[in-house]
Amino acid sequence: MKRILMVLILLFSSTILFAQEVSGTVTDNSGVTLPGVNILEKGTNNGTITDFDGKYSINVSENAILVFSFIGYETLEKSVNGETTLNVSLADGLALSEVQIVGSRSPKRTATDTPVAIDVIDVQQVATQTGRIEINELLQYAAPSFNANKQSGSDGADHIDPASLRGLGPDQTLVLINGKRRHQSSLVNLFGTRGRGNTGTDLNAIPAGAIKRIEILRDGASAQYGSDAIAGVINLVLNDEVEKFTANVNYGFYNTNADGDFPEGTPNTDGNRLDTERDGNQIGDDKNFDGGSVKVTANYGVAIGEEGFANFTTEYISKNKTLRPGFDFRRGFGEAAIDGFNFFGNIMVPVSEKSQFYAFGGRNYRDTDAFAFTRNNPTARNVVSIYPDGFTPRITSIITDVSAVTGFRTKTDSGWLVDISNTFGKNNFHYFIKGTLNASLEELSPTDFDAGGHSLSQNTINLDFSKYYDDILAGFNLAMGAEYRTENFVIFEGEEGSYGTFDVDGRIIVDPGTQIQPTDPVTTALRPGGSQGFPGYGPANVVDRNRSNISLYVDTEMEFTDKFLVAAAARFEDFSDFGSTINGKLAARYKATDNVNIRGSVSTGFRAPSLAQIYYNLRFTNFVGGEALETQLSPNNSPVTASFGIGALKEETALNGSLGFTSTFGQLTATVDGYYINVKDRIVLTGNFDAPQIPNVEAAQFFANGADTETLGLDIVISHRASIGDGSLSSSFIGNFNNMTITDVKNGNLDKETFFGVRDQGFLLASAPDSKLTLNLKYDINWFDVALGLTRFSEVELVDFQMFEDVADYGSFENQVATATDTYGSKFVTDLNLGFKLSDAIKLNVGSNNLFNVYPDQQDDWSEGGGYWDSVQMGISGAYYYAKLNLNF
Repeated sequence: MKRILMVLILLFSSTILFAQEVSGTVTDNSGVTLPGVNILEKGTNNGTITDFDGKYSINVSENAILVFSFIGYETLEKSVNGETTLNVSLADGLALSEVQIVGSRSPKRTATDTPVAIDVIDVQQVATQTGRIEINELLQYAAPSFNANKQSGSDGADHIDPASLRGLGPDQTLVLINGKRRHQSSLVNLFGTRGRGNTGTDLNAIPAGAIKRIEILRDGASAQYGSDAIAGVINLVLNDEVEKFTANVNYGFYNTNADGDFPEGTPNTDGNRLDTERDGNQIGDDKNFDGGSVKVTANYGVAIGEEGFANFTTEYISKNKTLRPGFDFRRGFGEAAIDGFNFFGNIMVPVSEKSQFYAFGGRNYRDTDAFAFTRNNPTARNVVSIYPDGFTPRITSIITDVSAVTGFRTKTDSGWLVDISNTFGKNNFHYFIKGTLNASLEELSPTDFDAGGHSLSQNTINLDFSKYYDDILAGFNLAMGAEYRTENFVIFEGEEGSYGTFDVDGRIIVDPGTQIQPTDPVTTALRPGGSQGFPGYGPANVVDRNRSNISLYVDTEMEFTDKFLVAAAARFEDFSDFGSTINGKLAARYKATDNVNIRGSVSTGFRAPSLAQIYYNLRFTNFVGGEALETQLSPNNSPVTASFGIGALKEETALNGSLGFTSTFGQLTATVDGYYINVKDRIVLTGNFDAPQIPNVEAAQFFANGADTETLGLDIVISHRASIGDGSLSSSFIGNFNNMTITDVKNGNLDKETFFGVRDQGFLLASAPDSKLTLNLKYDINWFDVALGLTRFSEVELVDFQMFEDVADYGSFENQVATATDTYGSKFVTDLNLGFKLSDAIKLNVGSNNLFNVYPDQQDDWSEGGGYWDSVQMGISGAYYYAKLNLNF
């Protein structure tokens, strides 16, 4: 108790200065000053960084030891010994392994020194002080314009979270690992999910323990890195520590007590109804907590020679479902269950003093389980003798994600850094539908099916050259290279019962004119085929398509003076399936004062349509206001698609502009960046077209270059650190303001409301919330620390299924839109973390995310997900409580 009282007193006490002030300048071996060097008083949390001129000042004790560390340089420890001036020179680390900040191929650039906006996030520090267990969740609260949220009732999106940057699509952000392109998921998002109609990269397939830091380039970068970089680039830098074992065990659970006006008997509320399915799976009970999760991570590295390393990470995760109030036709509304195992490695082997071999990659395995919409009696979709009370199918999946990168780097005698590498990655998504049936098989139907799936593989060969010239201008960096990439998209079929419709004799129907389809004795409707919840892929859906592209780029940074820097890049890409494109970028940074940089950029960008968007196809059941609607999603290259007036997909194109500043005043650092993004021919998933010409189908959907958008926004990042008593207070403010407008809907001669109407536009705009504001505070003292986070999520509007009703029921189209608009008001989410250092090697963290159990605003039964709210950016599962044990040996 005395310790706790002491902490509380110190939190509000005045700043107590240390015994003496030490100042100096930090340079490299050639005498060039180094801005952004981290300086820490050893054994304490007292620290600072050098300013733009490499200067620093810090108050320390007389016998302090200062630790100087900087990316690409060897860490140096210096004893103060009563000195007041301490100038140091940092030796280059292994020259070939200097880490280049994403967005700049110059080895001399720092995050606040670049001409474009970059976040550098220490993953281990962030992961330690939060109970969030996946990368998307970590970035949601650590990066200003990053948004991701769990889905429910969105088929594959329940299993792989869609994520976006600056409100654009998941496929408009490029992901790199150690600077090498990461493959995308094979999943294309459908239904009412964020990123609807998009594919994206599965960041959660990378274990957090394998990542040293995350660099987020918040600027268009197609000219530097190629397709998909319209919104920016996320680079995951892998852990390279040696002779150090770190591990953590994390356990947490959710609070089910959601406030709302829910009818009595609603699943998973107080006074719950208990529904037990035929397979023994239980939906809802009387407990107040669910979603229990366990995560165990271990990381260890060994040295290879004097400068090489091999670092390995394993991660196990097990998370139960969450269940939240849903309507009678959606008894399984909530987050999916996950059981997964990750392994990742990062290896560098010196071959000679100037050459090295490197390799990294790993495997992610996930077994996921989510509920689909409920089939209530009476319906032709149920066989009463199997499920007397109706049933809620479960969509489960086995997701495997593998990657392997090998490369060789060498530095020539003339100073050129040469890097040749091969990057391979594959995502495989295999569906298994359980607690279901094929109604056309009637009493003979199995209750689980292998429904097939899809995969995407990608192989990339890179050859890169770069050199930094100290003697040209005030500094000049030249980089150039070539890339050859191949991709393969596959849809593979499931078992016959998962997709087939059978006749009264139990034979799959191949001739509807001679075979009789069973009817339901109660409703007299035809019994549909395929597994309920998710119909399997059949022979007609099978796809095996390839493409390739080759690209050439040049990237330069020119320091005309110590104050003025200009960066320019150009890139040519040629795709085998739709042609070539050239993109360029120009950026500049001006050092207005010793403490302030002004920066800006303008660039063109593009994104090639994914193979999934071109070739994906499926016949599925879409629930519209609780009623089943049989829908056909046709591939873009099919005659059916052409017959509806939908053209062949072409690339999206973009124009990006940004203007901002960075400032550093002692322990205060601030970056403010405004941005403009104009995207033409965005690929979207259309609305539902009436399709009487397609047998057994009521509606048809397609992928199309359907809209132009314009986005204006502002990113703000402010951080400060101060010494208070024997401890230190760190604070940061992270803000994003974003406004996206749809400037044109490219419906041609088609009906605009059918092609890409108000409801479809609402999904696109909801991916770009108006704002996200986060204040983080952390106080460290001796064995204890406390962290408080407060995040405000702005209002979000979605348009519900009432848009499918007869407009005459609402008096006018405007009234219908107003009635169908579901408004989710702005909410504050509070996070609290308490850390207890039990020994030098063991630390315990306990806390809560969303401490006050805040939920989105309650809606009616027309919502997309079938629950009392939809999956909006603040999440749908309420408060999460956790404990985490961290080991460091």
